[in-house]
Amino acid sequence: MSLYILILAFITSCGNLGEPAKTADKDLTPVTVQNSKEQQDMLIGKFTKEDLQKPPYESWFKSGYDNFKPSAEAMETIKNNISDYEIMIFMGTWCGDSKREVPKLLKILDEVGYDLSNLTMVGVSRNKTTPEKLEEGWDLNRVPSIIFIKDGKEINRFVEYPKETIEEDIAKIVSEQGYKHSYLN
Repeated sequence: MSLYILILAFITSCGNLGEPAKTADKDLTPVTVQNSKEQQDMLIGKFTKEDLQKPPYESWFKSGYDNFKPSAEAMETIKNNISDYEIMIFMGTWCGDSKREVPKLLKILDEVGYDLSNLTMVGVSRNKTTPEKLEEGWDLNRVPSIIFIKDGKEINRFVEYPKETIEEDIAKIVSEQGYKHSYLN
């Protein structure tokens, strides 16, 4: 029974591989693609918060964003430290973990007044790829992967799900408190 649960958990996690998605335009404009096998829409390539506020993504984005109430203490730490970072998000609009965590992250960024011009969001296929190969060099195994970059160098990352809560994990990352994401020992 426990083997069955383990296999089921692996298959449903956002680290699993599936059918490749169709390609995006060469100008890096995000495209919504339809995976005919599972009938799930995907954003592939660079996109913005505004793209998530449109159908078919708006329902999960809006509820995740509106219903999230971050802790004030963690938010204060984030507000005092996050402006030093560029952030790169790799996510799958097909992925339950991305649907759960990315709206929360964007609410955190909005509430602390983060300059969204320092944020890059990339939608990936189930194989964690984009036609432009934007994922190359980022050691991308699971999504969402939220990468914090300071002075051009990756400082740390949040991967798939929080160890505590997303805002507490991010507070530790941006205050450089020795955070290790869920897949590091």
